[in-house]
Amino acid sequence: MKKYDYIIIGAGIAGCSLSYFLKKESKSVLLIDKNKDVAFGASGAAGAFLSPLLGKSNNFKTLVTEALKFSIDIYKKEFNQFLDNCGTCRIPKNRDEDNKFQSYIPFMDFEFEKFEDGYFFKVGSTIKPYEICKALSSDVEKLFDYEVLKIEQEDDFWIINNEIKANKLFLATGADISLISEPYFDIRAVWGQKIDVKTSTKVDINYHKECSLSKSHNGIVSIGATHNRFSEDMSDSSYNLKLKNINLIDHNEKTLQIMKNDTKELLEKANSIKKLEDIELLDVKIGARASSVDYFAMVGLLVDSKKSFEKYPHIKNGTHIKNENLEVIKNLYTLNGVGGRGFVLSLYLAHNLVENILRDKKLDENITNYRLFSRWAKRQKA
Repeated sequence: MKKYDYIIIGAGIAGCSLSYFLKKESKSVLLIDKNKDVAFGASGAAGAFLSPLLGKSNNFKTLVTEALKFSIDIYKKEFNQFLDNCGTCRIPKNRDEDNKFQSYIPFMDFEFEKFEDGYFFKVGSTIKPYEICKALSSDVEKLFDYEVLKIEQEDDFWIINNEIKANKLFLATGADISLISEPYFDIRAVWGQKIDVKTSTKVDINYHKECSLSKSHNGIVSIGATHNRFSEDMSDSSYNLKLKNINLIDHNEKTLQIMKNDTKELLEKANSIKKLEDIELLDVKIGARASSVDYFAMVGLLVDSKKSFEKYPHIKNGTHIKNENLEVIKNLYTLNGVGGRGFVLSLYLAHNLVENILRDKKLDENITNYRLFSRWAKRQKA
């Protein structure tokens, strides 16, 4: 049985970001994905727009601001060939939204100026999703087209499919959390669609107004993204978390109809930003973004709820127990719940997680799994 220091399951932007920092610490890193290559899930269907979060000061805005500064710095220094730092114009959709923007001005973290019908932010950028995931995970051993059916703990190690052993295991599996049995670890799958179109209209910068419209390159612009939360069973469609390589398969009529409707919606929204002439649809991609119930990411060790309840039964009555006293699942880590800001958050979160594991740097409590457990546990009254 082959053994690794670190195994990462999931080769989207979260998993590839982890591989980038872990390979600096060890040559024994394995990146696994059920798809045939990196960025074949939600990351590959992303417009990969990098822009600030607007609003008054709060913990989530602070997280996004710090992550954007950190990620843009790495993209510029290490992967500038995949970055287009052309700026983004944020356009309010109505007067109420413009009034909100005015109220946010004292809290702006990045430079901006009035531009056309909106406000131009120089920091606004796009990054090429597939290319950056490929570059981040270069020089890391990979195992593709590999379905992880079972993970088991054996002493301090993790065994995958009774075939591969890891000292430390990282789950960066996005909306598919079937490998995690903890009931407090809850993900909302938000399906998004990105389209690439050829147009004779020249677009010089990125725009955002209900949807995002990218700067044109050789007459091609990207438009994204939709937000579909399906309450019904979608296993008879391509909106199925268990499918592999979903943007390479032949979609059935049910899926095609949804994609057609979403394409129409995206084109209408894009045309409310800038009139696109001579449109030719070139490519459509779908993917399920993983969002937590409070929009913060889900980073670090998992709390073992059963053992924690056995040790501290009064947790169910609202008794507060310090995080460090809770029972955890050893050597099993998550980097998940990055939602629609994966290309902003993932590098920053991966760096912080690796620093936490190897250099004992404290993680922000807003992003740890402890917060999810604590909120859930208070609802489990004896």
